[in-house]
Amino acid sequence: MLWLALLGAVIVGLSLGLLGSGGSILTVPLLVYLVGQPEKVAIAGSLAVVGGIALAGALPSAWRGGVEWRSVGWFGVPGMLGTILGAHLSRWIPGEAQLLLFAAVMLVAAWRMARTAPASTTAETPRSRAWIVIDGLGVGLLTGLVGVGGGFMIVPALVLLGGLPMHRAIATSLWIIALNAFSGFAKHLFVLDAAGLTLDWTLLALFTAVGAGGSLVGQQLAARLPQALLRRGFAVLLVAMGLYIIGRELPALLAY
Repeated sequence: MLWLALLGAVIVGLSLGLLGSGGSILTVPLLVYLVGQPEKVAIAGSLAVVGGIALAGALPSAWRGGVEWRSVGWFGVPGMLGTILGAHLSRWIPGEAQLLLFAAVMLVAAWRMARTAPASTTAETPRSRAWIVIDGLGVGLLTGLVGVGGGFMIVPALVLLGGLPMHRAIATSLWIIALNAFSGFAKHLFVLDAAGLTLDWTLLALFTAVGAGGSLVGQQLAARLPQALLRRGFAVLLVAMGLYIIGRELPALLAY
């Protein structure tokens, strides 16, 4: 199963590089169902993996000047605070409930991905920064609770609320994902320690390295492949995985 998990890591990286989102939505199910990790361990580990992959993809964008740093500040800093809060709250939520919430997020992400585009590829008129802060807090809270990076929400928010062109929003979202993921991961380390759970650091490092390579390849392919078709195909995958998780975890939660 390890080779399947590593193949999944490549897909995670490609998704982040191509679409600026989708990484952790695939990472958690891979770690739970292919590697066999407990839910809370997989959620914490996914944040480390996605943070590392997002950072690998974000560095070249920053070097090329494609990142809107003001948006990273306005969206990312509140997101970090929300992520820490979400990770703190997660200690009182059963792992099965976290995965069911995760599945619901997957279905919402699929709906948004299936649309022709998350937003116009041209900049909109920037709106109130208060909305960017609120959106950042909300995405961060979700990141901390269930381990999703939130790129499928961050990219549209940066375009609609921040007024960024699509390519700049994707580059900026990778930095925000990295900030949120590492903040949540740091908090989850305390949550795991309190529960007597440990991480497989070797697997996480290997998963991150493979995914980072996929992310760099995805960035190179992004300009050559039809984004609408990619998004719809990814949406179908998310629906299938979301329904699978619900079918697996709902009976276990009801049996409590």
